[in-house]
Amino acid sequence: MSTVALIDDHESVRLGLEAACGRDRSQTVVFSGSTVGSYLDWRRTSAAPPADVVVLDLTLGDGTTVTENVTALVGDGASVVIHSVADRPAAVREALAAGAAGVISKSSALDDVLDAIRTVARGEALNNVEWASAVDGDREFADAQLSSREREVLRLYATGLPLKVVAERLGVAYSTAKENITRVRVKYVEVGRPAPTKVDLLRRAMEDGIVPADGTASVG
Repeated sequence: MSTVALIDDHESVRLGLEAACGRDRSQTVVFSGSTVGSYLDWRRTSAAPPADVVVLDLTLGDGTTVTENVTALVGDGASVVIHSVADRPAAVREALAAGAAGVISKSSALDDVLDAIRTVARGEALNNVEWASAVDGDREFADAQLSSREREVLRLYATGLPLKVVAERLGVAYSTAKENITRVRVKYVEVGRPAPTKVDLLRRAMEDGIVPADGTASVG
């Protein structure tokens, strides 16, 4: 039997899913709450193992981002299924990039949601229309159309070098390197993949193959 946590700031959604899971002998709900923080607090105070699958609303009302929430849950050891109205493909892409196992629409039948939970609990890929529509054929997700200089500045800066050192290494003025990073951030915002922090920039660079998946940059 797989364990399931439900995180949604709409109680009616949680109650409906909890009732559906209760009719399925292969699943048991171990947590139901409105924030990822409350789930992690429950984990710490109860000493319970991480849920096999966390069904997570795409947008919660506590001001957290989907990237923060998915990263925290995956880092804690759970697989994440995004339960969303699926009308925000950029946010869905953010969730998938952060490590979510897939997405299931809130308009789906409850049986389909339960099937998605079972699939992910078995460690299998969740391939469905919502997942495909968020990723397949999305050129902007694969390419923010950075210039070669912007990619080089991003490669060095995102992997830990101070911007002043990046400028010195590339033989450009500090102001030029700073302008390049600003343009990089603007371009990622324009394609629905904001990168407000240096950690976010590293994530984008890894997603786009600008730096290796381990987040290191070659010295060159």
